[in-house]
Amino acid sequence: MAPYESDDVKGAAPDEEPRSAGRKAARYAVPVAVVGVAAVTIGLVPALADSGDPDLPKISAQQLIEKIAKSDVQQLSGTVKTDTDLGLPDLGGMENGMLSGAAGGGDGSSAAPKAKLVELLSGTHTLRVAADGPDRQKLSVLEQGAEYSVVHNGKDVWGYDSKSNEVYHGTAGKEAEDRHAERQALPQNFAKDLLKSVDDTTAVTVDGTAHVAGRDAYKLQIKPKQPDTTVGAINIAVDAKTGVPLKYTLTPKSGGAAVFDAGFTQVSFAKPAASTFDFVPPKGAKVTEEKQGGTEGGADHGDMGTHEPGAPGHTPKPGDGPGGMFGHGDKGFHVLGKGWDSIAVFDTGAKGGKSSGDRSGELGGIIGSLGDPVSGKFGKGTVFSTRLVNALITDDGKVYAGAVTKEALVKAADEGK
Repeated sequence: MAPYESDDVKGAAPDEEPRSAGRKAARYAVPVAVVGVAAVTIGLVPALADSGDPDLPKISAQQLIEKIAKSDVQQLSGTVKTDTDLGLPDLGGMENGMLSGAAGGGDGSSAAPKAKLVELLSGTHTLRVAADGPDRQKLSVLEQGAEYSVVHNGKDVWGYDSKSNEVYHGTAGKEAEDRHAERQALPQNFAKDLLKSVDDTTAVTVDGTAHVAGRDAYKLQIKPKQPDTTVGAINIAVDAKTGVPLKYTLTPKSGGAAVFDAGFTQVSFAKPAASTFDFVPPKGAKVTEEKQGGTEGGADHGDMGTHEPGAPGHTPKPGDGPGGMFGHGDKGFHVLGKGWDSIAVFDTGAKGGKSSGDRSGELGGIIGSLGDPVSGKFGKGTVFSTRLVNALITDDGKVYAGAVTKEALVKAADEGK
């Protein structure tokens, strides 16, 4: 492992208090997220910085990452603002539908978390979050005249869309709880991944201090050294007292506005009131119950135990998953290269942008009209670009995708022949 690039530091910030070995073993990071994309979006999201830089004790990059790993905060509440600008074309809302399908569909309800929270992948959003350990979290997305909330309280997971007055109810089984606990360790896991990645492909430094959501914070900067990546830098503001990541900003190598810029505008590490995580479906709300392999039909509240099966809903089937939108799952999925220059490769089974799946035909038409035609030893294909991720879809149905340049994708496709 190569050394960190900011080791000329003395007097690292001390831990706030001694911890026992048992406490370390049971440590959880801030359980901000409830499900999937929310975990990623909230767990490391940036916050808006206040003006002025605080005078904090010097700290090295390694010490700061270790401070994140030692953080054992389990309670918090606050407001988060997210802004995502991938540079996707305006498809009149179709892009949200496609992303929702890729995330696993809406489970037949507008209140299903997978369908609703995928909207956080684009645009600007204001969120309210609260957490009390691994068993209680709440996330609310504030909209114009409406609100969407996901509440995890013990074994129950509730989603509520005030606009449609629909409710989604699921149960967090042991397997789901294990995955949830793993997600809640996100800051620790992230720190460990950073420690592993600090080699000749990555430069990690402490880039000063900042005020974030009214709190003093250190700024950690991660910059790729590999030439083909589209990632310029990742900047994370870390709470100086608790070690909790408060701010996360990802900028592209091409410059301009951040691709991801979100974070706490207000945060408290006090224990939220227990009533924060209480939820009772409003009278007259349509409730959709989750069931194994799909969902049961909706019914007016008051008859949750007698839902009729067979109502509209998504039933998982072969081909759903990472490559499900192409109709052939993750057939032949593998990764070329390492680090920032990694390229994911899989075979859709589609020829000329068409296959037996309706979704792949829709996607092929969009790619064909909005992408750039390319050719090489591999044959012909189309490159679909965002400000961060590029994807090459060849005419024989193979996909090469990653946070790398178009030229890197064409080279990978040529070498794959």
